[in-house]
Amino acid sequence: MRPTIAIVGRPNVGKSTLLNRMVGSRVAIVEPTAGVTRDRISVAARLRTSLGTRHVQVIDTGGIGIVDRDDLGPHVEEQVRAALLAADLVLFVVDARSGVTPLDREVAARLRQVDIPVLLVVNKVEGEKLEWDVGSFHELGVRCDPMPISAQNGNGIADLYDRVNELLPVPDADESAPEPVLKLAVVGRRNSGKSTLINTLAREERVIVSEIPGTTRDAIDVLIDHGGESYILIDTAGVRKKKRIADAIEFYSDARSRRSIRRADVVLLLFDATEEISSIEKRLAREVVDHYKPVILVANKWDLAETFEPEDLSRYLVDRLPGLSYAPMAAISAKTGFGVAETLSLARDLARESERRVSTGELNRVLARATEARSPSWRGQMVRIQYATQVDTSPPTFVLFAKNDEMIGKEYLRYLENRLRSELGLESVPMRFVVRPHREAPADRIG
Repeated sequence: MRPTIAIVGRPNVGKSTLLNRMVGSRVAIVEPTAGVTRDRISVAARLRTSLGTRHVQVIDTGGIGIVDRDDLGPHVEEQVRAALLAADLVLFVVDARSGVTPLDREVAARLRQVDIPVLLVVNKVEGEKLEWDVGSFHELGVRCDPMPISAQNGNGIADLYDRVNELLPVPDADESAPEPVLKLAVVGRRNSGKSTLINTLAREERVIVSEIPGTTRDAIDVLIDHGGESYILIDTAGVRKKKRIADAIEFYSDARSRRSIRRADVVLLLFDATEEISSIEKRLAREVVDHYKPVILVANKWDLAETFEPEDLSRYLVDRLPGLSYAPMAAISAKTGFGVAETLSLARDLARESERRVSTGELNRVLARATEARSPSWRGQMVRIQYATQVDTSPPTFVLFAKNDEMIGKEYLRYLENRLRSELGLESVPMRFVVRPHREAPADRIG
């Protein structure tokens, strides 16, 4: 329902900087290196124009004509072609500092073949001298006048938004699409099959799949529909050992992968079933635990794992990732589609479980039985928990009020967590406990 804007141009003209400006956050990696963006990055944005707010979908693309160090140029070009097919408007970005280049002319020639409006955006116009140079871009033959901007500084952005609003289709319905029911981050080491899984779920070649490690760089949001509900899938760059991060691009890719965990409602920790669990999976597991995210441990390439049975996999993962012993497991083949739809449904169930709210009465009855069976103690002193209440969901968060609250340690909280899991139906999601002094508790007490 939202009109779509595709940002295209040769490498290093500031397309990703413009996307980040339009969205209002650092979605795409910006680096002074040609060819950083490879996949098409599609993000919802709200453009504030003089006539009101327009809700749009903005697609950043890789540079047209890129000579990629990993020979992925044809894949990047295919992603650009798909973006143009989906677009209602094209922003053709050029660089005022470089002037008109042969590659700009090639891009302009390609865009003359598309049957949608094209707006020529002259970026990096910072200073009066560069403003005089804007007129030279008329030679590219784009029908409308070039729009001078600085995506970095924000100069000319308001005028650009007004011009975009004029060229977009008149809205005939509510452009503010409903929020997706679930944000699902797919994380794992390089070449574990994350992008293949995203494409299988999206039922199209949405992100580039290659045998070359490190193909995906940005964290890419992909909107899909499943069972009449919308989901956002977050494809992430493969995580490497920190000592092997070679440059700024890999550093930012790694940081975005970890940020995707924080953004997600549920995390799919994907690993290759034909390889050993490594320190990378353990580091990602720690990130998931630290941010209290529901997670599914997903064994990909299950069709190639000849030695594993599901029971063996369960024991193996509990041994290697003990901090996630409560997490459900799934065996899939992203390439063939085996187990993929079931895993998405499991993720939806996990999100619902994380959103569950327990009544105060039921919580305190369970807690009374737990403390009767085993009371917390510290150096021979018994500690009495007097009251508990749930204050939040996703994750379920419980506040415990106790006398000598500082004496309740992690071991006892793990005991309570296991009791609450078994008695409250929260078997598969993380829980958070906050311990407060009993004087802050309401009048009601346990037991």
